[in-house]
Amino acid sequence: MLGVLLVAGLTAGCGVRLEAPPVAEPVPDALEIVRRTAVSDALLVAERAEAALEATPSGRERLITELTRIAADSRVQATELGGVYDSGLATDEPTGSPAGSPSQESGNVPDVVQALVDAAARSRTAAGTTTDGPLARLLASVGAAQTVSAGRLADLADVAGPEPLDPQVPEPTGEGRAAEEATPGGTPSAEASPMPSADATNTAEAVPEGLTAEQLSTLVASEDATGYALRLRAAIADGTRRARLLARAGAHDDRALGWALVAGTQDSAQDPRRAAYTVPRVDDQGDKALVRTLEDGLATDYATLVGTTAAGTRGVLVDLLVDAAVGLDDWGAEPEPFPGLPEQE
Repeated sequence: MLGVLLVAGLTAGCGVRLEAPPVAEPVPDALEIVRRTAVSDALLVAERAEAALEATPSGRERLITELTRIAADSRVQATELGGVYDSGLATDEPTGSPAGSPSQESGNVPDVVQALVDAAARSRTAAGTTTDGPLARLLASVGAAQTVSAGRLADLADVAGPEPLDPQVPEPTGEGRAAEEATPGGTPSAEASPMPSADATNTAEAVPEGLTAEQLSTLVASEDATGYALRLRAAIADGTRRARLLARAGAHDDRALGWALVAGTQDSAQDPRRAAYTVPRVDDQGDKALVRTLEDGLATDYATLVGTTAAGTRGVLVDLLVDAAVGLDDWGAEPEPFPGLPEQE
């Protein structure tokens, strides 16, 4: 009798199924939100540029070339940022445009410019606030590239472009210089925040935390050497060329002084500035090649420091990277999807 009851119980149990709850989509953290938003922005720019290409008359060769480059660079940037997140779970979300971006495409060139301006603002601000150093460096570079692209496209289409930046090295505050308590590479401590709106601004007035005395010395010498080389070149130029070279030299002289004040080495035996420097050889390529060589070096320096300084204080470094990228474009350099990141070349 007992055996019959056991068999009956086992038979009845065959119809029982324990229903597991459906696997939920992981909730993204702050850094993932930053990354996804940057990818969305890049893909939106690419979609709008591709749509504008279809609406551009065949005779506008320069505009076609620029839109083609912007679309290609934007997709490369989206890929380098990690691409669209795919959890592998079935969702009810529509496919097509990335989450957070409009689904409709626009064939209007001013809309491409606006998408670039908005994306650049978000990328630059996020680069100044995210705690992930390598991501901050990448975002700063992407934001710089987007700023350059917005300006170039706006000029070709004769529409309003991005507002010009005028980065100023912040005056040191508090006791001691910024580098005295810094450790090599810096130790970012601020909490990461989600991707800010396009209207947000970096805390560019803050002195970057995490800069070492050696890094500050390098910045002072690099900026001063750039100003010296441009002044030397201006001495053998005239007219508009001379004025442009002197204006750029003055900006670099001011930054050298600013960093010397931050370092606390102004008018001291530790001041790395010299009366003369070796000027890079550019053979017969002229002023443009010299400026591009110098600005490219500074872009790399500032991009590197974005990745090693503290979140919430590196805004001026981000802006100086953008300024170097714009300077490269002003002096005839071919635009790159990742200015300041030599490993991406």
